[in-house]
Amino acid sequence: MPQIIECIPNFSEGRNPTIVQALITAVKSVPDVWLLDHTMDGDHHRAVLTFVGPPEAVGEAAARAIKVATELIDLRRHDGKHPRVGATDVVPFVPIQDVSMEECVQLARGIGQRVSADLGIPVFFYEQAATHPDHVKLENIRRGGLQGLASRIVSDPTWAPDFGPKRLHETAGAVVIGARQPLIAFNVNLKTDDLTVAKAIAKTIRHSNGGLPCLKAIGVKLASRGMVQVAMNLTDYRVTSMHTAFQAVKTEASKRGVEIIGSELIGLVPQAALDQTSAASIQLERFDSAQVLETRIGVVMSRGH
Repeated sequence: MPQIIECIPNFSEGRNPTIVQALITAVKSVPDVWLLDHTMDGDHHRAVLTFVGPPEAVGEAAARAIKVATELIDLRRHDGKHPRVGATDVVPFVPIQDVSMEECVQLARGIGQRVSADLGIPVFFYEQAATHPDHVKLENIRRGGLQGLASRIVSDPTWAPDFGPKRLHETAGAVVIGARQPLIAFNVNLKTDDLTVAKAIAKTIRHSNGGLPCLKAIGVKLASRGMVQVAMNLTDYRVTSMHTAFQAVKTEASKRGVEIIGSELIGLVPQAALDQTSAASIQLERFDSAQVLETRIGVVMSRGH
């Protein structure tokens, strides 16, 4: 069985298709790497790429994309709603086939050392690759946004970057790189433009406030669509499923007299996660089978690079 690692870098650019295409081109320029999916969102001002391949090739593709993002994205002019600390905000490596988590950790650390040296960007390792307990959770690194991280870097020795200068890059900020298990980005849209409602629901259901285990959530305003959203990350869908998360949002929304318009996936989802529920039960919008991770891998690999 060939070794397969998945990489899902998130970039702070969701409005300029030329920049997103440049990121895609960088990834696809590496032999033996298959681009599975890409999304961009103007409200979040964020693009997410998903690609797979053998470890060395995936690492090279990630490094090339980070370089392009550093050259083309200027955080000084960024006003998106999604939390962020970098032009390339976060780069997770996920073991898919015949690869250990430790191999993903070593890949993450190697790429982190490389991009910090080549680009002069501070790099923080998170999740399984973290070297400090305070850096394990991505939300800890993002706490206070760019200004918060910049302040901690210079004032707190425990917040020195793993690699790179002890200051943020002027235009590209920092890069967070790590290794983790598969994660599902799953959002529920509410029939209201009241952001306080989405924030209250998110606070109630997320793990950090005593809610559902393995669930992260924030409230986001989707100005272009005249609504608000509870944006969630399911860090272990085996513990908290999409169905459970959806029902929790629905229950809390109902308490506040708010209806749910629908839900959406960002990127791909493991087949096993869909086995827990059905698309109909969560009012999933614009879903097709090509969004299933294993299905897309098979389709893309069968037709070549």
